[in-house]
Amino acid sequence: MNRAERAQMAMMLEVSAYPKPGNVDRCHDCPDTRLEHFLASTILARPAFDAAERTGGRVGSLIRKAVQLTNGHSGGNTHFGAFILLIPLVLGGDTEGARKVVAATDVEDAVEFYAAFGLTSVRMGESEDLDVNDPASVAAIRERGMTLADIMAYSAPRDMVAREWTNGFALTRRCADLLHAHGCGREAIVAAFLDLLASEPDTFIAKKHGMETAERTMRCAAEVLNGARDLRDFDAECVSAGINPGSIADITIAGIYVALGEGWQWDC
Repeated sequence: MNRAERAQMAMMLEVSAYPKPGNVDRCHDCPDTRLEHFLASTILARPAFDAAERTGGRVGSLIRKAVQLTNGHSGGNTHFGAFILLIPLVLGGDTEGARKVVAATDVEDAVEFYAAFGLTSVRMGESEDLDVNDPASVAAIRERGMTLADIMAYSAPRDMVAREWTNGFALTRRCADLLHAHGCGREAIVAAFLDLLASEPDTFIAKKHGMETAERTMRCAAEVLNGARDLRDFDAECVSAGINPGSIADITIAGIYVALGEGWQWDC
């Protein structure tokens, strides 16, 4: 399996695993985004992964290409966070290579990333002075000489996907290790997802519902792991409240990609 195929497989396997509390999977959809939208994006993103593997190129441009390729359906942004992690991983091959890719980014990567950001429904917090919707932000990036790695460091305190760029893909590595530890197949993915959710407040939840809700969700996941709460009940509670651990899902995708490259088995 080549790198592009591993990236597609990681996206497909993550969304197909169930139950992952609050997230779209084969058992339930979100109001505006269905399982089919995620699976379609998995297929449509392939040319961006092929380009990353075969010819390389700018990280920012490749993220933008992946967003453009998957922006044609009505399900909205399904994998923007995953692309932020997968593109450097495909370029570099693994987490060590991805760290080198991140270190080599420049201002043009940052500008291209902002163009990609503008194509999604994702929005930065109102308190941030680098607003993707403000053309002056691009000028500010150029004026400050900010690389894409700088942009991620700027966002890292509020965004755990961006934080992966600053911490050497630590949670991605941890997720891959968890997959190996939990065995193989769908149940290992769910177990790894829950392990991450029980130990890290999901920043996508925090942006949408506040940090208190993100921390409460983390505690509930820990209760599932220690047997004090039923997993399917927890899933139903999250779905009912619109609580979606989307950042943990993105990191899980990246972890699956790494684990697949190390021989982890998905079809046991």
